[in-house]
Amino acid sequence: MAVSDSIQAQAAAIVAGDRRALARAITLIESTRPNHRVQAEQLISDLMPHTGTSIRIGISGVPGVGKSTFIEAFGLHLIERGHKVSVLAVDPSSPRTGGSILGDKTRMELLSRNQGAFIRPSPSSGTLGGVARRTREAMLACEAAGFDIVLVETVGVGQSETAVADLVDLFLLLIAPAGGDELQGIKKGIVELADLIVVNKADGDLLPAAERAGRDYSAALHLLRSASANWQPKVHLCSSVQGSGIEDIWTSIEAFTTIKTSTGDFTRRRQSQATAWMWNEVHETLNAELKAAPEVAAMIPELDKQVRSGKATPTEAARLILKAFKN
Repeated sequence: MAVSDSIQAQAAAIVAGDRRALARAITLIESTRPNHRVQAEQLISDLMPHTGTSIRIGISGVPGVGKSTFIEAFGLHLIERGHKVSVLAVDPSSPRTGGSILGDKTRMELLSRNQGAFIRPSPSSGTLGGVARRTREAMLACEAAGFDIVLVETVGVGQSETAVADLVDLFLLLIAPAGGDELQGIKKGIVELADLIVVNKADGDLLPAAERAGRDYSAALHLLRSASANWQPKVHLCSSVQGSGIEDIWTSIEAFTTIKTSTGDFTRRRQSQATAWMWNEVHETLNAELKAAPEVAAMIPELDKQVRSGKATPTEAARLILKAFKN
């Protein structure tokens, strides 16, 4: 069977709901081998007519806030309502070994066993933005397989994790109560990006602290500029363990989707994201080709030595590298 025929067969299997074909497709999509990239591009092209029908939700929060526990409770609730849920969970990669723990499937044991869910942990592989480089393509593959809710869990919250907002329709920020400073060191920018803020662990002894945090964030949101036109971000309290507050969160997401669809914001946001995706690919591909160019590779050791010793400025060295690449 020719490679193109094999890719077409794989695409057909994914559209038919074959989970193994979907898992193999994401492995292919995440591969950095040049021949695999060509095949992945063809696969995504074949799947594109079957995408775009899901609600894409980005979920972020500081480590320990309970993202995996929340996603499991939220996912099971959606499945009970008749939805099919895919979870793309990005784990941080070690900058030294490149390895990652990929433990989300273990932490979401009940959800991972449910036939209405598909969980795929992926290493961030050093990519900034809290998402893996190929999360966009993996998301499209999940949509083509019939999953109408796609949850993207980021590696955490920081200055670089805001990139998830450029992938999804709605950005949900999880907050833990009793974190001392109620803004918990979270950057103002990421709060401004949030369409929903959910104070998790709102149960037991933490309930009063969760209620205070909810009031504080509600007040703060009125002072910040909303990231979305026609929508005022909301704050919800939730207990992932008890399941309380989950239905209210989904009701807000449905309201958000209805408003954004009726105003055309939903379509415009996805169009803008597609353009951003294109330029991101341009930047990533140029960077990879630059580093792989023999002329550049030959220059790097000496330029690196000169920059380290102060004999050349980083700007000067960069200019010489780009000149060699262009020539």
